[in-house]
Amino acid sequence: MTSTPYTVSDVMSAKVIAVTPTTGFKDIAAAMRRWKVTALPVVEGEGRVVGVVSEADLLPKEEFHEHRPGLIEQMRRLDETAKAGSTRAEDLMSAPALTIRPDATLPQAARLMAERHVKRLPVVDGNGTLRGIVSRSDLLKVFLRSDEELAADIRRHVVEHLFPLSHASVRVAVSHGVATLTGTVQDGGLIPLAERLARAVEGVVDVRCRLEAPAVA
Repeated sequence: MTSTPYTVSDVMSAKVIAVTPTTGFKDIAAAMRRWKVTALPVVEGEGRVVGVVSEADLLPKEEFHEHRPGLIEQMRRLDETAKAGSTRAEDLMSAPALTIRPDATLPQAARLMAERHVKRLPVVDGNGTLRGIVSRSDLLKVFLRSDEELAADIRRHVVEHLFPLSHASVRVAVSHGVATLTGTVQDGGLIPLAERLARAVEGVVDVRCRLEAPAVA
């Protein structure tokens, strides 16, 4: 049995700075600057996420600060011109909010961020209540696992599981996240699977599989 995949709850930040729908423009900008973030979840009631306000939502006010957009430009950019005249989070935010559940895997979170071109996601429970925030940098935390920890994980959940009779002859070495498997195993047909499972271990950067099977006489 392979190791349990890391989930969003393992790497997310539980401390989250959020605003309410009535938070004003300047307070939003000040919060972003103070906490060095580019987006803030918008919550109401007991923490239910209703939207996200980002730097991109605030920029139209600066863009149209010195000139009033003409009718054609207003029609072409309705959303931006509307936000340029807004002063509260509920009118500036993007809604519904793009969120993720705590039990989502890291690849799922990474894929969602890439597809929707966002840098962070509010983490919500089944009721839509804010539980944390996960960013691109959080997803990279698994690559900070030590080489020793990765080697032990590969040996325990891959080598010993696939090769119960010949695991003692397999050497697992990890250097800077790159795992190297060497040795002779009885079932050569499982070697490709061993490489694939080792590569799937959270934090492994690459795998060099040099396992061999006994030559057939």
